[in-house]
Amino acid sequence: MLFNIWYIYYTRAYTREEMEIKMLEKVKKHIAELLGTKENLITPESKLVEDLKADSLDIVQMLIVLEDEFKVEFSDDEIASLKTVGDIVSFIEKKVNKK
Repeated sequence: MLFNIWYIYYTRAYTREEMEIKMLEKVKKHIAELLGTKENLITPESKLVEDLKADSLDIVQMLIVLEDEFKVEFSDDEIASLKTVGDIVSFIEKKVNKK
């Protein structure tokens, strides 16, 4: 029985909306761990510098972790355009969907 539940959970196809939610939750988890803040305080609209008090080193560390997690790469120009958590999630979604 347990195997059947595991199999259904890990092999079922997720809708685009479900995938976006899962991705947002993973991104929030990593950001919360790196910045030492609570996940429930992080929203897609949260600004990395102004709201979450991330400095440039925090942002670089965050993006390194996210590159490893999602198998994507951030260029310097792309990094400069990422201002909110939602920007990061949207960027990752676009990169992942190109694969």
